[in-house]
Amino acid sequence: MNDAASPSTNDLLTAVLFGPNFRQEHGFWRRLLTTEPFRRPGGGTPDERLALSYHRLRILNNALDSGARLAADPRALAALHEWLGPVDPALTTVAGIHYNLFLGSLLDHDADPRRDLSDFLALRRVGTFLCTEVAHGNDAAAVETTATYDRERDGFVLHTPHAGAQKFMPNTSPAGGPKSGVVAARLLADGADHGVFLFLTPLTDTHRSLPGVRVRRLPARMGSPVDHCLTSFDRCFVPRDALLAGQQGRIGDDGRFHSEVPNRRRRFLTSIGRVTPGKLSMSASAVGSARVTLAIAVRYAGHRLISGSRAAQRVPVYAHRTHHGPLAEAMATVYAMSLLHRRVLDRWESAPEADRDEAERLVAVAKGWITWQARGVIVECRERCGAQGLLENNGMTELFTGIEGAITAEGDNLAVHAKAAAEMLFSATAREAVEGDGPDELDEPAFTGRLFAAVEDLWFSRARERMSAAPPGDPLGRWNAASSAALRGVEAHAYRQADEAYAEAVASLPEGEARERLSELRRLFALRWIARNCGDLLASGRLTADQVTLLPDAVEEAIAAVAVHTPALVGSFALPECLMSDWPIAGPGYTDVYDDPEGAWHRGRRARIRGRAAEFRRPVCGSRRRPLREKVAALGTRGVLLAYWGTTSILSRWFEKPQVSADESVHPKA
Repeated sequence: MNDAASPSTNDLLTAVLFGPNFRQEHGFWRRLLTTEPFRRPGGGTPDERLALSYHRLRILNNALDSGARLAADPRALAALHEWLGPVDPALTTVAGIHYNLFLGSLLDHDADPRRDLSDFLALRRVGTFLCTEVAHGNDAAAVETTATYDRERDGFVLHTPHAGAQKFMPNTSPAGGPKSGVVAARLLADGADHGVFLFLTPLTDTHRSLPGVRVRRLPARMGSPVDHCLTSFDRCFVPRDALLAGQQGRIGDDGRFHSEVPNRRRRFLTSIGRVTPGKLSMSASAVGSARVTLAIAVRYAGHRLISGSRAAQRVPVYAHRTHHGPLAEAMATVYAMSLLHRRVLDRWESAPEADRDEAERLVAVAKGWITWQARGVIVECRERCGAQGLLENNGMTELFTGIEGAITAEGDNLAVHAKAAAEMLFSATAREAVEGDGPDELDEPAFTGRLFAAVEDLWFSRARERMSAAPPGDPLGRWNAASSAALRGVEAHAYRQADEAYAEAVASLPEGEARERLSELRRLFALRWIARNCGDLLASGRLTADQVTLLPDAVEEAIAAVAVHTPALVGSFALPECLMSDWPIAGPGYTDVYDDPEGAWHRGRRARIRGRAAEFRRPVCGSRRRPLREKVAALGTRGVLLAYWGTTSILSRWFEKPQVSADESVHPKA
């Protein structure tokens, strides 16, 4: 009874990937994407696919018990992106904007009296977010759209002063229904600039933009169709309660500006606090997309048969090291991405106020690292699927273009990592090398863990040295001298965090097969990173020459150990089979998709069937044996060829010498 009730290896690994509350956090989204409205459609124009995404958004909203509860729950938002991102990237984009950036911002800055959110909760109006401008992307604190307080009308006048201040890429067209947005604008009151705040602004009705608002569709971008637009304001008036106020600032009943936050940049960061859950959602979407792509590639590798070393032998392409090696490495990376995402989400949710900045920086670092790793996994898996991976119906091209959007969304990765690099460079000090109790062997997890920390310290030490050597009085020049090494330090920091997440996950598992599988994945992940940095580790004395020499063989051994179990590890992703069936190459009968009912092979088969029915008749002469020529005619050309192939195959196997290795005993056949 106890043995029957114990969780399987896949169940244990699924809990590692998704956390202990898999059913509660992910069950709803996993079931939702298997329902008919969310199955992959066939073709359609970009506008039809866009309309379908907004239609699905309403179905999703009707299935929720509360849109406000979803907006207030970062874990639920991340799970939405993790499961729906691989299925419909456009839906995931508009849902993330509506629930997180728009509705979440309204909830975080609740008005007094309480704001009526019923139109947005029922999706009678779709919400969007207008922050970046044509001339201001990652420097959104410098936006130039203005919101001037008008004392006489007790409200704000939104205005776009020039072309560079147009809001860039929000989904503000009438597609999908009437829309409202929260608009980032510079609050001007009593002749003073008080910084950038958010303003709730109606934008469109069912058919067109509202007075004072101008919306123009941008050219089509790569990836799933979303109604990205340029949006500008021509003295558009909104009432005083349109300001999303809080401790960062408000306009009082006396018409004067009040704020508890003196720093204007800090006011802006407080206003756009929803960007951090957005980064977590981008990481989740990347993790989900990488999992699905890897699952498709591994399954296809098992179904795709190619010629073997012997005549008439067919083997799956996965049997070749050149094919299963990259997929095994991708499996180790996908697990690392998943574990790091879960670790970062836990830390951010539980961080006390004193550690909030550090937790948010870790979210940003993880977002950049995870989305970049996802791109590498998706590209590798696409290549392993050959030409099939280029076809839209097999899903990979959409996921590839989708990950490019995630790399740029919520802060471009390079800019996000550069900001983190500067903070870590100026706040961190070089750590002393930590000596371990165990042996310094490559198969010792504690030793490889110390090497992760050593790589991080090496790059930040190098960055500080380069900054110190740069001429004084030129801050930009000093940063330029150090930035490349500091960025490598941020990358190493992300790798170390992923390895620590691996270590915690391994320690949480009981002794058994699941723990062995996860340990093998961690070992492969660690050895690949150490091999990439072995030169620096050798020069600093962290590795010996013998260890560097042994590294390639150790990596190969780790790949072989993981590759054996990679097809089974796909099961730990918990992807529903009906979802996988929407991608043809994920199933063994993928060639049936290309069958042609009017093809010559069907006409020939029908003709042969009719011919056989007429020819397989008992001879009139009374003998039960038919002449050879009649038998040949009954079999048809295909039957004769099959008989010939079968006979020659049997004969060739009979005469073929057995293949033996050098240490086997060879006995002559009797």
